[in-house]
Amino acid sequence: MTSMYKLFIKPLFFLFDPEKIHHFVFKALRISLKTPGMKGLMRSVFKVEHPRLEKELFGIKFPNPVGLAAGFDKDAKLYEELACLGFGFIEIGTVTPEPQPGNPKLRLFRLPDDEALINRMGFNNDGVKSAVQRLKGRNKKVIVGGNIGKNKWTPNEKAANDYEICFEALHPHVDYFVVNVSSPNTPGLRALQNPEELIKILEKLKTCNAAKAQQKPILLKIAPDLDNTDLDDIIYLMEQTKIDGLIATNTTTDKSGLRTLQNRIHSIHNSGDDQPGDGKNGGKGGLSGRPLTHRSTEVIRYLAEKSNKAFPIIGVGGIHSAQEAIEKMNAGADLIQVYTGFVYEGPSLVKKINKALLDQQTK
Repeated sequence: MTSMYKLFIKPLFFLFDPEKIHHFVFKALRISLKTPGMKGLMRSVFKVEHPRLEKELFGIKFPNPVGLAAGFDKDAKLYEELACLGFGFIEIGTVTPEPQPGNPKLRLFRLPDDEALINRMGFNNDGVKSAVQRLKGRNKKVIVGGNIGKNKWTPNEKAANDYEICFEALHPHVDYFVVNVSSPNTPGLRALQNPEELIKILEKLKTCNAAKAQQKPILLKIAPDLDNTDLDDIIYLMEQTKIDGLIATNTTTDKSGLRTLQNRIHSIHNSGDDQPGDGKNGGKGGLSGRPLTHRSTEVIRYLAEKSNKAFPIIGVGGIHSAQEAIEKMNAGADLIQVYTGFVYEGPSLVKKINKALLDQQTK
């Protein structure tokens, strides 16, 4: 399956604009899995089931520790179909209160020499009401997280209200929440990683959560570009707010040291002169994939060791192999998520990781 994807399917897909092919794959999966027996066939090919893979975290029993990161199924259109590919959980979003088109196209770029992507999507989504409609009556066997953000036009001093709107609407329909303040593609969003601003948002969500008959876990997603002082502030914030966990990390704005020729990076940068800039080293938008592997693992290890593993961590960033997944978990991640590695390696990546985790436990 891996060789077929890499030899035939991926080269064909990579001939086309990445955002267009993303939507094509969504439609193809949705149509093909409506065929009787196809969902069962897909699960039999890709899903690895074993009690040793199960993990209980935040009061949720995950069938395996490999999830699909937010951004792939922004609008909750394909979470059940994607779960057939062996994922232990699917994270939808980022969802905002009102629909927004995101940044102008082109806004998603491949860097094959680096096995990476640059995206400056800008929280394009159909809004929280549409996501709720698609999640109503969902299969509860599929664990779904809700990644929430603010609308582009909402000033930071009112950001907490946007997160509250999304939280209240999605609460009956998702298993956990992720507060996204770390995307580089919405102007000023990363400023919300300041502890004072974050506490306002998290405390408001905790108050909303406390009023519910069934409380849902609340996690925070952070950037890889925070230095150790910033990470110390995050640990302090976790102690103060007592939220349930962290996701480390989002995409990076650092585009130094890439194999891709600099004129390509600059052409991507220049094609987005009207885009918000929150970057350094020659480019707007967030970089994901292999260039992020080492840094995201560093952040996970620092947080886990410095906090004495005081809170759960979901590790994401540059996981293209089973070994890289295991390294994240050895560094302190309790669960992991893939995105760019899924694009470059294909759906068999999830199966490889789960099989490697089982093999490691028998050694």
